[in-house]
Amino acid sequence: MCGIVGYTGSQNAAPVLLEGLKKLEYRGYDSAGLAVIQGNTIQISKVTGRIANLCEKTQDGRLTPGTTGIGHTRWATHGAPTDTNAHPHASNDGRFAVVHNGIIENYVELRRELTEKGYHFESETDTEVIVHLVEMYYRGDFKQAVMKASNRLQGSYALGIVCSDEPDRIFVVREASPLILGVGIGENYFASDVTAMVAYTRNAIYLEDGEFAELTPDSIRVFDCTGREISKPVSRITWDIQAAEKGGYDHFMLKEIMEQPRAAKATLAPRIQNGEIVLEGFDPALMKDVHKILITACGSAYYAGCAGKYTIEKLCRIPVQVELASELRYADPLVDQHTLLIVLSQSGETADTIAAMKECRRRGAKVLAIVNVVGSTIAKLADVTLYTWAGPEIAVATTKGYTTQLLVLYLFALSAAKELKTVEDGEYRRLLNALKALPKQIQQVLDMNPGIPKLAKKYHETPSMFFIGRNTDYAVALEGALKMKEISYIHAESYAAGELKHGTIALIHEGQPVIALCCNGAVVEKTMSNIVEVKARGAEVLAVANRENQKIVSLADDMIFIPKVDPLLCAVVEIIPLQLLAYHVAKENGCDIDKPKNLAKSVTVE
Repeated sequence: MCGIVGYTGSQNAAPVLLEGLKKLEYRGYDSAGLAVIQGNTIQISKVTGRIANLCEKTQDGRLTPGTTGIGHTRWATHGAPTDTNAHPHASNDGRFAVVHNGIIENYVELRRELTEKGYHFESETDTEVIVHLVEMYYRGDFKQAVMKASNRLQGSYALGIVCSDEPDRIFVVREASPLILGVGIGENYFASDVTAMVAYTRNAIYLEDGEFAELTPDSIRVFDCTGREISKPVSRITWDIQAAEKGGYDHFMLKEIMEQPRAAKATLAPRIQNGEIVLEGFDPALMKDVHKILITACGSAYYAGCAGKYTIEKLCRIPVQVELASELRYADPLVDQHTLLIVLSQSGETADTIAAMKECRRRGAKVLAIVNVVGSTIAKLADVTLYTWAGPEIAVATTKGYTTQLLVLYLFALSAAKELKTVEDGEYRRLLNALKALPKQIQQVLDMNPGIPKLAKKYHETPSMFFIGRNTDYAVALEGALKMKEISYIHAESYAAGELKHGTIALIHEGQPVIALCCNGAVVEKTMSNIVEVKARGAEVLAVANRENQKIVSLADDMIFIPKVDPLLCAVVEIIPLQLLAYHVAKENGCDIDKPKNLAKSVTVE
C-alpha cells in the first residue's frame, strides 16, 4: 500500500508534490520519491525513509524545478525499502517514469518476457515492469502506449505516468486501487486521497476501475478501457482543511481521540429526526427478507463488527456472524439472497474486504457498507452506503473511525428492530435517547480520567498485557489490545474472561498487568470473580468500570471510570480510555505514534 500524487500546471511541481506526499505518508513511509520533467528530461529524486528525507535531499523541491511531476510514498510489498526500490521507476531510455499503488500479480511472467527482450531491471519491485512495458509499446503515441501496457497488467494498480516527449501531460490509470483527480484552474492534480489535494482544490473527479485519464494544465480527459472518452461528474470536497492538521496536539492520534465527541455528534445528529432514525438510502423494509446478517471487515473495523453483533442480535433477533474478510474471501461462504452483508472499512479501499464483498454479492447477498471516505471503492460497490462522517483520520491507528463505525451499527440495529417489531415502542424511545446522549458521555470519559498518563508511567515497561472481559466487554478488549500492541509495540492479548481457566490463566504471574473490562452490568459479577482469580496468582489489575460500581474498587489495583451507559451501547464509550492508555504508554516508550512500524493506514494489497 502506497500513496501517489501528481501535478501539472504553472507552479514548480516539486513543492506541491512534497506537500501532497506529507498528507499521504500515512499510506506508507519506508521510502519516497518524485519525478519532475525539466525541459525534455525527467529528474528523479528518491530516498529511504520519511518524506522529510526527500524534502532535505531536494531542498524542499528547489533542486528539482519543473511544472509537471509525480510523487510516491511507499510501504514495501515487493523488494526491501531501499533507494533503488523506491518509486518513481524510469524506463531504460529515460523517456518515461511511473509511480504505482497496488500490486502486479503477473509481474514475474512480464519481467521474464521483458528481460528476454533486452530490458534491464534496476529494482526488485513489481512496479518496474510497468514502465518497461510502456517503453516497449511506445511508437510516438503516449496514450496508446499506456493503454497497451495497462491491458497486460493483472492485479490492483493506480498509476501515474509521465513522458519527457510530452512535458505537460500525465496519464493516470485505475484498477482496484483508489485514484482521484483534482480539478484546478490552469493546473490539475491526481492523488490516492483527497487530503493530498484539498489545500489546492476542492473539486474532484473519482475514477472507476478500468478508467484512465489524461491531465494537462488546461484539461482533464477521462477514457474507458477501450480508449473512448467519457464524461465524469465533478464532486465537491467538503472536508475542512484544518481537519487534516494537528491543531496544536502532539500527534494526530491524540487529536483524533479528542475529536470523538464531535465525530459522534456528526454521525448521529443528522440521522435522528423528529424522534425517528433516518438512514440515507436504507429502506428498513429490506430486513423482512433477511434471515442472516454477516459482518465482514479487517483489523479495528472487524472488532467494531464484533461489538456491534451483540446489539444487532439482541434488538433484531436475527443471527449475526462476524468474519475476517481475509478469511471470508476464501471460505466458500454460506450466503444467499436472504443474507445481508455488512461491510466495514474506514478507507473504503481495504483489498481483502473488497474481495470478500464481491464474492458474497456474486452469491446473492445484499451489501450494506459503512465507510468514511466518500467515493471509495466499497462505497461504490455496495447496494447501500452509510458514511460515518468522521472527517479525515490521519493517524495509522484508528480511533474515531472505529467509534463512528460502531455508532452507525447502533443506528442500523435500532432502525431495523423497529421495522421488524422486535423492540417495543417504549424501549425504542429509551434507546434512542441513550444514543443521543453518547457524544456527551464520550466527552465525560475524556474529562473524568486525567490520571491515565500516570497509569501509563506505571505500566509502560511491562513486556506484555492481558485484556479480559465478557460479552460486549470482551469485544472492546479485542480492540483495546490491538491499540496497545500496534502503537506501543507491547505484546497485548485479549481473552474472554470466562475462558481463563481453560488454559490462558497459566500465563498469569506475579506483577502481570491485566486490564479488566467491567462495564456490562449483565456480566460484571462474573468478571469480578475472574479478577479475584488473576489477583490470587499475583496479577496487577487495572479495571475499567462504571463510576457507580464501588465494589470493584476494593478488588482492582488501579481504576478507570466511565459514566453508566446502557450495555447495548457501552462499547463506544468504554473504548475511549483504552485508546488514551495505549497513546500514553506509546508516548512513554518514545514510539512513533502516528506512524507505527510496519503498518500503513489503508491496506490496499492482500
